[in-house]
Amino acid sequence: MLDRRVTARCALLCLLLVAAFAASGCSPGRVRGQHEALLKAAAGPPRLRAQLIRVLAQDPSWSTTGLRMSGDVLFESTDQRGRDALRVRDPQNGRELNRFDYPTSELVDGIAVVGDRIWQLGSNEPVAIERDRNTLAETRRVPYHGGGGALCYDGSRLVVSDGDFRHLTFRDPQTFRQLGRVDIRTGDQLIGLDCADGQVWANVLNTDRILRIDPRNGQVTAGVDASGVGPPGDRSNGLSQITAVPGTDQFLLAPYTGSHLYQVRFAPA
Repeated sequence: MLDRRVTARCALLCLLLVAAFAASGCSPGRVRGQHEALLKAAAGPPRLRAQLIRVLAQDPSWSTTGLRMSGDVLFESTDQRGRDALRVRDPQNGRELNRFDYPTSELVDGIAVVGDRIWQLGSNEPVAIERDRNTLAETRRVPYHGGGGALCYDGSRLVVSDGDFRHLTFRDPQTFRQLGRVDIRTGDQLIGLDCADGQVWANVLNTDRILRIDPRNGQVTAGVDASGVGPPGDRSNGLSQITAVPGTDQFLLAPYTGSHLYQVRFAPA
């Protein structure tokens, strides 16, 4: 239901449009079309809700700062008592398949999987770290301007949320060179990203909200309420990460700290 003030504002605008179109000879059908467009704009982007499909085990002693599912394995940037790591796990049973432990002085966040390589973002300095997907061995580091915490790969470009969390920067997946940038048309701060079906999905900092963003113009095209997924006490500081489940219309959601991952589907609210 639209707020009464918004409805009244739309009604006033429509009266003005009717008068203008009548003076110019426009048809009533066109006036109705303008009226519907105004109501749609006032209502904002579509609202979705997360439907829980299943719950997966998660070690609550690790904090999740990056998450990416590729094939049938899960890559995680994690922190455990001040020691960051890149972990590879079986999402079905939580079993750890591989792990690289960073020095205590180094912090890492977002992950993108590009073929046989992995990109990770350093969070205490603006550097992108490239690793071999199979061995997790580091192959190179690329310093870059602007910093950022969240990262995904859309099939042709890397998408990075800038250090201020209010821009998306597009980068070459081979060189990490900047290709472009778009403003995000929202005041929310974004902490996790995933690229799926031509859209960017983003967790809103310290909340259970998720935004769907059109990377062409930065417009928010949908908002997701995931507050009903699992018991609120099971997670701290909201949901911090999102990744699509390959071959499905589903996603995995991770809290910053908590004992579960949530596999969900998004449906109209």
